[in-house]
Amino acid sequence: MSEKFTDWDAVQELKSEKDIALYFEACLDDDPGDGSLIRAALGDIARARGMSLVARETGLARESLYKALSPEGNPEFTTVMKVIKALGFKLHVELTQG
Repeated sequence: MSEKFTDWDAVQELKSEKDIALYFEACLDDDPGDGSLIRAALGDIARARGMSLVARETGLARESLYKALSPEGNPEFTTVMKVIKALGFKLHVELTQG
């Protein structure tokens, strides 16, 4: 008997605002320092909310957002901040110990 695997997409799990917030917070915490996990999370959340809506809120083209938030993307900081704001998030600083 062979096992069948399906592609897993985080978007399917982002069903509530709480799910979305917890997912983004976990990605912020676990990012390796290069922004790759944060970029991926923003792309997942934007797709869950509707990329066209996020594009309209940021004033950026939908295709540009897909490209910027893709694994190969390298969005400018202003793009990341526009997406964060459009998604209804607010970043804050927390002092870590050690």
